[in-house]
Amino acid sequence: MSKAFTRETDTADDDDDLDGAPALPAGTRNYITPGGYARLRAELLTLIDDDRPKVVEAVHWAAKNGDRSENGDYIYGKKRLREIDKRIRFLTKRLEIAEIADPSVHHGQDQVFFGATVTYADEAGLERTVTILGIDEADTLSGQVSWISPIARALLKSREGDVVKLVTPAGAQEIEVLKVAYGIER
Repeated sequence: MSKAFTRETDTADDDDDLDGAPALPAGTRNYITPGGYARLRAELLTLIDDDRPKVVEAVHWAAKNGDRSENGDYIYGKKRLREIDKRIRFLTKRLEIAEIADPSVHHGQDQVFFGATVTYADEAGLERTVTILGIDEADTLSGQVSWISPIARALLKSREGDVVKLVTPAGAQEIEVLKVAYGIER
């Protein structure tokens, strides 16, 4: 059978998994900071204006070189083009439903809202600092958590000095909010 009539497995369900990103809880909004929105928009424009045209040109060049079934430049170029198109669709959909929430409006307050940088201590006295951001911009490796994460849900609407209950797979524990800050976006 010709390869033209077969479906490749890596293109199946392109729109359903949305690049492995977490799904939004039903009935919620896709909150994002102005900085996060700008970063996602810049990535989208780079993919559309720079990356995609370069890959299309490479695939076009490779297609002119003969047998496409054994042409690595063509095969890997087409795969990269599918990846770029998938990311473009993801970013377009997420930016369309994004609701920009500016955390700087809460500057100077001691209550935890979206965009806050919170320092808390657990029962063992270990202090941690997290910044509560949107699901598309949070980076857990740099101390940023999504506003739908368990720690963020426990901290939201609390104030400095409050003790809140955090439910984890290891069980419930109490954490104390030590400091709340706004306006410092990492």
